[in-house]
Amino acid sequence: MTDIGTTAAPRGIFEAEHDMFRDSFRRFIVNEVAPHAERWREAGQVDREAYLKAGEQGFLLMWAEERFGGAAVDDFRYEQIMIEENVARGEPGFFMTLHSRLVGPYLGALGSEDQKRRYLEDCVKGRRILGIAMTEPSAGSDLAAIKTRAERDGADWILSGSKTYISNGQIGDLFIVAARTVPDKRHGLGLFLVERDMAGFRRGRKLKKLGLKAQDTSELFFDQVRVPADNVLGDPTQGFYYLAQFLVEERLIGACQYIANAQAAFDLTLEFVKERRVFGKAVAAYQNTRFKLAEMRAQLDALQVFIDHCVMEHNARRLRAETAASAKWLASELESRVVDDCLQMHGGAGYMEEYRICRMFADARVSRIYAGSSEIMKEIIARGIGLDDRKMT
Repeated sequence: MTDIGTTAAPRGIFEAEHDMFRDSFRRFIVNEVAPHAERWREAGQVDREAYLKAGEQGFLLMWAEERFGGAAVDDFRYEQIMIEENVARGEPGFFMTLHSRLVGPYLGALGSEDQKRRYLEDCVKGRRILGIAMTEPSAGSDLAAIKTRAERDGADWILSGSKTYISNGQIGDLFIVAARTVPDKRHGLGLFLVERDMAGFRRGRKLKKLGLKAQDTSELFFDQVRVPADNVLGDPTQGFYYLAQFLVEERLIGACQYIANAQAAFDLTLEFVKERRVFGKAVAAYQNTRFKLAEMRAQLDALQVFIDHCVMEHNARRLRAETAASAKWLASELESRVVDDCLQMHGGAGYMEEYRICRMFADARVSRIYAGSSEIMKEIIARGIGLDDRKMT
């Protein structure tokens, strides 16, 4: 296999320890993920054992304190490396990053000492798989439209409603569920920790998707689920603001994934066009091919610099919501163009599922939708430059 990224411009954000970590994680992906990827796609979900093996090697929730089994390393560059290597050599439907950096930090930042004690070590070791339940049939990017409700009953809360498009919906053990706690307040939400065996909690269909076939996506139903007060995350009326705070990192995660997928598509296509022949000469010899690939290379390098800058800003706690939205939007749009052009260069082969570029094309389509659609990203960017429709007449 061609070493992914060999044509890319040198990157200056990684140090020697990051390079050593990349080599170690690459071995894990090649040995423990890649051999199972096709079977996972056919099954529609990954093996739980994959999380256990990742946990054994210290790749999950690296930011967690050592007393919970973590490495106490909160440098996002390590997660960036894992995203890049999994996309390049593994299976993008293996949502390690959702578990470690999209859901886990809610426990780390908002969890009580008791909640951390009960859950974190199992999450670090891969014994308990995490998910987050925000999206509803009528509430996607608009979190304030959530209808799932939680009502007080003594010290407990009674949770009722439904969620859809939930990643790790089938294999998940612990879900952070967003629910309305203040009926007459648009932003009056709470976050609740729902365990797999709680009475009234039911998983619905494993949803069939265009891409990311190895990632299980499901409906979840909550029928009068009694959630003890000990399973409330933070203030039960401030959930909307907690979600908004963590969405910045979610969008950075997306940007890192999308640029990695575009880079991988570029590299495998570069090799393909050197070998594929049309009218007696290599496809790579045609000016259209050379110019298209040259444009891609320049655009990929330029955007990678910006995303790497965002990673360092995030490490320094300076990454703004509108900057993360810019990275997410730019990366998802470039990924879409690059993967589409790369499929075109494969000719008819690009439409066949046995060719990786076909799967990459399908996987990439959701990038402009989840973690906030492209249209929502542009709203956030516009508000960041003072064009807030809520304040304009």
